[in-house]
Amino acid sequence: MGLFDWFGWPLRHPATPEDHVPEVPEPDPSRDVPTRDELLTPRARYQGEFTPENLAFDANLQEFAQRVAYVCGLETAGKINGDEAHRRIRVLYEELARTHQGLGIGDG
Repeated sequence: MGLFDWFGWPLRHPATPEDHVPEVPEPDPSRDVPTRDELLTPRARYQGEFTPENLAFDANLQEFAQRVAYVCGLETAGKINGDEAHRRIRVLYEELARTHQGLGIGDG
């Protein structure tokens, strides 16, 4: 018995009805299809203590992460140099820090 026969290459058909693998169910049509924005900038569910401030900061943090990823992609592709990428990420971080301070998170 060869290696491919051992792993069932090419695909083996079930020998008996008990070996039959159930078919994959059809996709649920009632499930919402993500919009273009949800597909390009996915948002995770908020998992922390719910307050309006925490929720707003979580959204800002996710946007910050997405923008940093774009800047890193530009730098990796050679569209901007490392110093410019650092400057842009620094500006994004300062904006995030201002929103954190403005929302009064962590002031105790």
